[in-house]
Amino acid sequence: MGDDGTTGRARLFGTDGIRGTANVEPMTSETVLRLGRALAHVVKRSARRHKIIIGKDTRLSGYMLESALTSGICSMGVDVLLCGPIPTPGIAFLTRSMRADAGVMISASHNPFQDNGIKCFGSTGFKLPDELERELEQLVGDDGTAHLRPTAAEVGKAYHLDDAVGRYNVFLKNTFPKHLTLEGLRVVIDCANGAAYRVGPEVLSELGAAVIAVGHQPDGENINRACGALHPSDLARRVTAEGAHLGVALDGDADRVILVDELGEVVDGDEVLAMLGIELQRTGRLANGGLVATVMSNLGLDLALREHHIALTRVQVGDRFVVEEMLRGGFLLGGEQSGHVVFLEHGTTGDGLVTALGVLALMVESGRPLSRLRGVMRRLPQRLVNVRVRERRDLATLPSVQGAITRVSAALGDRGRVLVRYSGTEPLVRVMVEGEQLAEVERYCEEIAAALREHVGA
Repeated sequence: MGDDGTTGRARLFGTDGIRGTANVEPMTSETVLRLGRALAHVVKRSARRHKIIIGKDTRLSGYMLESALTSGICSMGVDVLLCGPIPTPGIAFLTRSMRADAGVMISASHNPFQDNGIKCFGSTGFKLPDELERELEQLVGDDGTAHLRPTAAEVGKAYHLDDAVGRYNVFLKNTFPKHLTLEGLRVVIDCANGAAYRVGPEVLSELGAAVIAVGHQPDGENINRACGALHPSDLARRVTAEGAHLGVALDGDADRVILVDELGEVVDGDEVLAMLGIELQRTGRLANGGLVATVMSNLGLDLALREHHIALTRVQVGDRFVVEEMLRGGFLLGGEQSGHVVFLEHGTTGDGLVTALGVLALMVESGRPLSRLRGVMRRLPQRLVNVRVRERRDLATLPSVQGAITRVSAALGDRGRVLVRYSGTEPLVRVMVEGEQLAEVERYCEEIAAALREHVGA
């Protein structure tokens, strides 16, 4: 039985699309071409002419995979609109607004430049459901479209959508309240040398901010390198040096954001959810009296929301699971500690720039700096350790690992919590411990991590 639990074939799709080292399976031109064929095949449900939108981040391998994907789609008689470098949420927006049959983003998000990935969106702008991903995997594995290729005038065409970034720029500005302006604010934005290197600074500047841009000179290899949402320390120093009101750190495909307040302190997704959730409730715009976060969110978020009688629903890690629960429960706000924040009022997936604009609007409307706004939530000490693994063994079958987890959970009681899970995108097992005392949390986290290294460590 394979990784999908049903066949001898490993699954292509993880929790956030397909991802791996570029030019190594499954991120090869051959497999991506077959994926293009498969995707084109499943969207052809009527006799009309079909189209799929493709975007990418700034990785060197994006050229190779874009060409392969385009070739596969066109070979099945479906047209392609090429957007070039654009954030992932931009592709979700364009797919929906242009009534395309699907959208594809070529990106490995926060991973280093040698990796790449594929994220697929349906015509509504939401990520594909599991059953459609399984169908695509079957078609790719069996090359099930080989006998269906059209010829002559039925072959698809590829076009460049020259105003793709401009369309997304307008969408972003329309999420910012029209009666507000960013005039008088200094903002430092770190674009991670990624997909938002152009649109991020443009939008902030056009809304009136004085913008200092960093990480906005991609060369194909420097995406996420010591910059962006995973490395906000340099941004924090720049914010204080420039006397800026806010720092904005995006990741490579700009679907997540980490903020820095005017004092140089990092503000993560949990604090953003607390600030915006409480503000939405105050103004009567918080649908169903709650919001959605993941099991990784800090216990401080629960406590902050509880004080304001806001319900918090937790789901497994992955913005797709956040969105699924938001749709199921009728919520408008949800997100992850890592900086994926979803406003269903505006979009269908995490959007770092929409999130940053939401926080800026709150700062302007309230007249308060971010350092004060974030005070609605007190973070409990939390420690996260990643253990690289050689194989994904069922953790429940490892007595010493389970013993360590049980001992730590018992010691923390209701004063903290333990979470141990495999990463959905990397060969890692993540250990997270929360509690009241940092030294205690660190000791307990290392105890569990040591047991994992002994039994499954690479």
